[in-house]
Amino acid sequence: MSELFPPIHENRHFYLPVDDIHEIYVEECGDENGIPVVFLHGGPGAGCEAYHRQLFDPEKYRIILFDQRGCGRSKPHAELRQNTTQHLISDMEKIRKYLNIDQWVVAGGSWGSTLALAYAQAHTETVSGMIIRGIYLCTEKEIQWFYQYGTSQFYPDYWQDFIAPIPEDERDDLLNAYHKRLTGDNEIARMQAAKAWSLWEARTATLRPHNRLLEHFSNPHTALSLATLEAHYFVDNGFLEENQLLNNTDSLTDIPCYIIHGRYDMICPVEQAYELHQRLPLSELFIVQEAGHAASETGIRAALIEASNKMLDKL
Repeated sequence: MSELFPPIHENRHFYLPVDDIHEIYVEECGDENGIPVVFLHGGPGAGCEAYHRQLFDPEKYRIILFDQRGCGRSKPHAELRQNTTQHLISDMEKIRKYLNIDQWVVAGGSWGSTLALAYAQAHTETVSGMIIRGIYLCTEKEIQWFYQYGTSQFYPDYWQDFIAPIPEDERDDLLNAYHKRLTGDNEIARMQAAKAWSLWEARTATLRPHNRLLEHFSNPHTALSLATLEAHYFVDNGFLEENQLLNNTDSLTDIPCYIIHGRYDMICPVEQAYELHQRLPLSELFIVQEAGHAASETGIRAALIEASNKMLDKL
């Protein structure tokens, strides 16, 4: 089965105040008595999209989606104060407790896989299963691969557009050069940097050009939160210790896990997914041929739906 489940509306949505700055947008879909699953979007800073609801059988899952701090419909937009991985983990616990859920399946891709692993290691007892895609462990090696030297070798034409906003004498450290502009007071320079950053990600996310993805990432609202939050997180290695997520996999060995990764993922090379799979005895690894990084690609989408159906059998 490769088709998404039919479009559905949320059963309800609400804003959950999580501190004195942030209000988190949360929505519930599907069967109110079904198996709870929480979906973690990418970025950080991308926000949830309507099709994310359609990755899970609405007659069997209680589907919870939320926009992480500073992005999507959460407020305030692109806010960096009190915005770290540890804050996002705390937000997930607040949502779980507010909804009176004891255990849930944790699903997410790209940065969503990072957050899923960090949350599961912090709150193992609340996780009944994991479905993670486009594995990103937020190590220095991965960050340098995409933002300094790696992906650039495969997309030299797109790379020139990415480095264009940065003067030549700052290009030996593009991440910090972008971070300076994205957090600066010059609104024109900030928006120029956000668009270039977001377009670089959209262009490299799929094996074949994907116009809808390009349009979504080019939207100024999305581009600003995506670029600003990603730069904020990545200059601090995701607020994680180096190799923290692989080093702490012992706590996850009893959790059923489906790992999905595109063979030609140029944002997050498949090596990390393979190594994670080796450390999790109850995991299954789907390496999707003829696919890159994005969940919107046909093969990735099919694997996600297959995994969500298989998880029902496991539970």
